Amino acid sequence: MKGYRWIVLAVIIFASFVAYVLRTNFNIVSATMIDDLGMNEYQLGRVFAAFAAGYAIFQFPGGIFGDKFGPRFAITAIAIVWSLLTVVTAVIPGTDVWSIGMIVTALVITRFLVGAAHAPFFPVTIGGTIEQWFPVKQWGLPNGLSSTGLTLGAAATAPLVVWLMESYGWRGALWITAPAGLLAALAYHRLVTDDPADHPRITSDELEFIHSDRPPAEAPIEKGSWKLTLKDRNILLIAISYFCMNYVFYLFFNWFFFYLVDVREFSASDAGIFTAAQWILGAVGATVGGFACDMLVRKLGIRLATRYQTMIALVLSGVFLYVGAMSDNVMVTVVTLCCSFGCTQLTEAPMWVATMGVAGRHSQVATGVLNTGGNIPGIIGGLMVPAIAGLLGWPAAIASGSVFAFVGAMLWFFIRADEPMVEVAA
Repeated sequence: MKGYRWIVLAVIIFASFVAYVLRTNFNIVSATMIDDLGMNEYQLGRVFAAFAAGYAIFQFPGGIFGDKFGPRFAITAIAIVWSLLTVVTAVIPGTDVWSIGMIVTALVITRFLVGAAHAPFFPVTIGGTIEQWFPVKQWGLPNGLSSTGLTLGAAATAPLVVWLMESYGWRGALWITAPAGLLAALAYHRLVTDDPADHPRITSDELEFIHSDRPPAEAPIEKGSWKLTLKDRNILLIAISYFCMNYVFYLFFNWFFFYLVDVREFSASDAGIFTAAQWILGAVGATVGGFACDMLVRKLGIRLATRYQTMIALVLSGVFLYVGAMSDNVMVTVVTLCCSFGCTQLTEAPMWVATMGVAGRHSQVATGVLNTGGNIPGIIGGLMVPAIAGLLGWPAAIASGSVFAFVGAMLWFFIRADEPMVEVAA
């Protein structure tokens, strides 16, 4: 376990933590903000969808961006932008200066840009830095721990931002959390290199271990093979399954705190505690999922390991989600919904590892495709969930995620993570 690559992973986990503080803070302040600005939940749904649109649209370009300029530059640049856009959100004026239409438009544009600025993060850190700094047999744990960073960031955000709002208002909460992006940018720029061979603290033994189970660096690859990511059957099926899982994820990301406060009538402080609990269970799921994925890959091979882990986790998530949505007992609802979210995070490592296994050295682009599919439901869910709630009630809106979870599980009968996208030229 010794080696500088674990320090690199710690930087990725820290940057992931910061990324989710600076994207989740808006979701926590939104319950207070919409009352202050005179918005309704349908307008808020449009703002949520705008973030998801920017995030989904710029996944594939974000992967190309990281591939062209390197992970170090890419992460440094976008982390600085995270801080700037958080400040922009905080200074959007109220109805005493702008009309409600102008306010909603400004929030939609700003959140779209926030989504676009966050989009390259996981394709670049996982498909770029982790792919380069870790051997294939250790991809699962770093993938899981990077998701642990994001879930812990979101867990910390809920109670922290609630406390900041109570002390300084929702605008003050955004101002105070904004500089975190600059810290992430500094850490990545100072401590990480694109190629481990270029880092002064890497040893020859560690470098040999990193390269021990992959093709030689000089092996030629078919020209233009990155384009095959858009045509490869396995990558597209994994992306569709990731779409289904992330419909459930966005139910929680966008609506869980709002649901607890506005539908179940929890106080903001209690809702913050339960939201934090949801994300902590997600952190446990992501960490366990990373360990389990590496263990199963060693025992069963990458195809069966990623298939079994993802299918079981998605089925459990769908069952917990349905039970939570239909229960009249508030505590049963909260506990089962939190368990549902924890199960979604068990799928993160196997889905990303499967994509990297298929794509090889084109993982930054391929994981961009994966995360595009995974974040389109943020757009759909941001609009569809309040519409379903308005027509059929909140239990039906929440339970809609179960259908997606079951479909996502079934797709893995057809996915072969051991079929490489690119054939090495003779």
